[in-house]
Amino acid sequence: MKTIKNCIILGLALSLTTGCDKDFVEVNTNPYAVLDVDPALLFAGAQRTHLGTWTAEHTIVQHFVCPYNTGANVGFNFNEDIDLINNPKWDQSYPTAIRNLVHAIDLLGEETNRVNLLSMIRIWKAQVFMGVVDEYGDVPYFDAGKALDFVYFPTYDDDAEIYEHLYNELKGAMAAFNPEADFVPEDLFYGKNSPNPAADEAAQIEKWRKLGNSLLLRLGMRYSKLDPDKAESIVKEAIAGGVMTSNADNAYVKYGSGAVHADNNNLRNFSQFNYAAEPFVDRLKATNDPRAKYILATFDDPGAVVNDTDPDTELENQFGVPIGVTSVDLVNPALPYRGARGAGVNYSQMNIWTIASPSAPEFFVTYAQTSLLLAEAAFRGWIDGDAQEFYENAIIADMETYTLYPQTKPITQNEIEDYLAEPGVAYNETDALELINTEYWVVNLRNGTEAYANFRRSGFPELSPNLFNTKLNGGFARRMSYPDREASANGDSYAEGASAIGGDNLLSRVFWDVE
Repeated sequence: MKTIKNCIILGLALSLTTGCDKDFVEVNTNPYAVLDVDPALLFAGAQRTHLGTWTAEHTIVQHFVCPYNTGANVGFNFNEDIDLINNPKWDQSYPTAIRNLVHAIDLLGEETNRVNLLSMIRIWKAQVFMGVVDEYGDVPYFDAGKALDFVYFPTYDDDAEIYEHLYNELKGAMAAFNPEADFVPEDLFYGKNSPNPAADEAAQIEKWRKLGNSLLLRLGMRYSKLDPDKAESIVKEAIAGGVMTSNADNAYVKYGSGAVHADNNNLRNFSQFNYAAEPFVDRLKATNDPRAKYILATFDDPGAVVNDTDPDTELENQFGVPIGVTSVDLVNPALPYRGARGAGVNYSQMNIWTIASPSAPEFFVTYAQTSLLLAEAAFRGWIDGDAQEFYENAIIADMETYTLYPQTKPITQNEIEDYLAEPGVAYNETDALELINTEYWVVNLRNGTEAYANFRRSGFPELSPNLFNTKLNGGFARRMSYPDREASANGDSYAEGASAIGGDNLLSRVFWDVE
């Protein structure tokens, strides 16, 4: 009886299957599903990568500070290892940029005729991973972004080994460019709708070669403490290949009123908590920096900055929050601070109408950055050229970019010349390394990843550690800790990665950050 029943069921199933076969595909296909993704669109989406978090990298290098020591606000403001503060670089790199770039490479395949798009993707993927390694140390690299290949638990790779591969990727990608192959209109930096559109394939490739070599220069300089000979060798290769030579080469995304970057919105939304840090404000004031009027502002009510459309931007009226001091102490009349103002404290904040506007451009790699690295390389004798000229060209270039921010006017030639002549700015051989790298700190006000990396590499500017407590042993955070969820979601790999770098804490060091 059981056998007969099974046969009946089988026969019915077969008849139903056969009967529906004609329309099976049509009936079971979503007509609105995206079945074919253009790798160029994945690439364009990944070009808008994470540049740093206002409450993390910028706080460590003392651009900004949040004096409210409650909840997640404590973070690096008070030497605390807070998961939420450590995660943005990881969260905005792996699930979006890296996954999209890896998928785009897989879609193109090794035999693609879109060789220029492939090279751009490889260069930008190297840039993304350089930032991830610089902040965390050992990270998933070779297996990252390969969930489609059923790699769900990627291993953590050695950070020095990753850097070696990034070097080879940059070199290989630039060598593969072909001026007779594809133009990439979707490219946000130099494509048809970019701020600096290239005229044709050859011009676009030239821009990307300059971008790739500028990244190679940046990578080479990371070795300056660890292995100066290697640093010199890579830097020379980058120069020979051709780096950025003007602001027309800058890799940046410009936002309009209808398209803003999430990080910009975050800064504006949290302006009532974030204040300019005292060391940064003091630097701008001591050097009469003409950029300051577009950076700093004193609002009528720090807790309602959007209500004040014409804040005080006079440099002499700006004051930064001391490092490691709580809001409670800042408003205590018995202590020597500036007290309260409105719903906040009586200190300067970022100007939300200019440099901190939601529609402010995002600069990823610039001529100003590149020229300052060249200045250091020239000072060290690694390359030919005048270190002072590179240094001053970088300052001029950065000041010229301020016209791209909302509600700004060009910084005048007289203002620039006066700034270059300031005692704390004027180039001299004795203080060259400090001058160059302190200026790099100012130039990277909007790029926390790069500011934080170069601060650890160079040791400049000479900042005093946050001594609110002893959790950092009287020093600075040397890296971000891994997201807490990695310990459970990718436990074995996480444990191996943490062990390899000496522990998942803020004092372990990235391979190039030697003592």
